[in-house]
Amino acid sequence: MARPTAFLRIAGYALFSIPLLLLLIYLVTQFPRPQEPLHIYPSLASIPRSNRVWEIYDEDYFPGGGYAVLPYGRVRYWVMGPEDGEKVVLIPGLLLPAIIWKNVAPQLASHGFRVLLYDIYGRGFSDAPSTTYDSVLYTTQLALLLQYLGWRSTNVAGVSMGGAIASAFHADFPYLVDRKVALISPAGTLEAADLSRTSKFMSSALGQMLSSSFPGRMYLRSMAESNSTDPVELARLQAAYLPGYNAAVGSSIRQGPVRGQRSSFQLLHKSNKNILIVYGTADNTIPPRSTSTVISLLPRAQVHVIEGGTHSLILEEKLGHSIEVTKALIEFLSS
Repeated sequence: MARPTAFLRIAGYALFSIPLLLLLIYLVTQFPRPQEPLHIYPSLASIPRSNRVWEIYDEDYFPGGGYAVLPYGRVRYWVMGPEDGEKVVLIPGLLLPAIIWKNVAPQLASHGFRVLLYDIYGRGFSDAPSTTYDSVLYTTQLALLLQYLGWRSTNVAGVSMGGAIASAFHADFPYLVDRKVALISPAGTLEAADLSRTSKFMSSALGQMLSSSFPGRMYLRSMAESNSTDPVELARLQAAYLPGYNAAVGSSIRQGPVRGQRSSFQLLHKSNKNILIVYGTADNTIPPRSTSTVISLLPRAQVHVIEGGTHSLILEEKLGHSIEVTKALIEFLSS
């Protein structure tokens, strides 16, 4: 009886191991399928002109507009100011497109600067690729846009997350940055504890699923129903009508340059670039601890403090804060 038992044991091992061996051979020799084409969600350009969003922001909001067709979708840009002027690109932040520079860009152009504005991916009139919105996406977008326009280098200014993008852009493409880097209310060193519970939830997979559902979109649209023409209203309108906007913002919060930019700030400090930091004392979006961290990482920077200024410094026209920011930028870029 011993021999049949041993035979059965060996047969059992074979029956158990052969499928595993075949599975292993399959996994090792399996050739990957071709990568699926990148899905790209449309921009505000796809929304009917009867929509109220066009009353606040349109494709020709600034002069010199055009579209650059890049690998991750179309990018809307505007170039204004004299052709032989000193070049500067203005980078918007997390929620709003280039309209956030409405009080600054025309003044820079009138003072002789060649100004480039553009909507970052997922906002305004730039497309929203279905991908990770990390610093590489944003810095590559700007690098390809500059190549498209034939700009060999430029000064860079960014507001909020745009400030973090400016720093990351210098880290990734230092040869494309000219002499000056300006950071206005800069993000980049936020910690998870600095983010609100709402931001964390809405940027989560569950929050994204709910906001993209039909009831969620109807709720967002009801929240956006007002007669306000304030640029800040665009955040609600984009969330309500752009299918890729919420995912772009959520990914930017979780994986994007609002956090984790200490190393890029350190590289900027080690460079020979002139640096300007502008922030307001009443900024409730970027906590003082985070602003202090940026300043400590950039000890050579000029620091301009605006008393009572909020995170929306460059939109605070009535309070005179946008004028003060513009003046500081002109003096910095002219020196």
